[in-house]
Amino acid sequence: MPDAPDQAPASRRDFLATATFATAGIGTLLALWPFVDSINPAADVLAESSTDIDISPLAVGQRITVAWRGRPVFVVRRTAAEITAAQQVDIATLRDPQSDGDRVLKPDWLIVVGICTHLGCVPLGQKPGDPRGQYGGWFCPCHGSIYDGSGRIRGGPAPKNLVVPPYTFVDAHTLRIGGRDGPKAVES
Repeated sequence: MPDAPDQAPASRRDFLATATFATAGIGTLLALWPFVDSINPAADVLAESSTDIDISPLAVGQRITVAWRGRPVFVVRRTAAEITAAQQVDIATLRDPQSDGDRVLKPDWLIVVGICTHLGCVPLGQKPGDPRGQYGGWFCPCHGSIYDGSGRIRGGPAPKNLVVPPYTFVDAHTLRIGGRDGPKAVES
């Protein structure tokens, strides 16, 4: 029977050790949670992950600029002449070869990120009086890059075409830029 009194203090010691380790473990997890949670995207980033635009008021030939993820995106409702010119380009002559059909979901709508692929300037060509270069697209006055009506590089130092962001047409009046469900994302 002398073992019985020794077992009581040992079981009490085991309980205290287990409780101490459990409390320390929970405390450590609670202390680390802010660091783990900081890896998640912030609410403002999640809010900017997609942008819906009402495109119903855009007339044929009109261009607008919208913000998506802090970047300008050019939305263009192209004319029949602009579509024809973009489709007739021999892609073998392009620095960054892409057909117009690979860059658009619907021929009359062109959506590109409005940042020059040379040094990150915003090209001119969205306003009616802006210079658009000899190909009718955009002109970057900083270093002379020229883009055509499909956002493809045609002259100057830019190495790549304007980026086509992921986008989809939600319905006949709504364009969604970004989001995970966008069927189009062209990075050249």
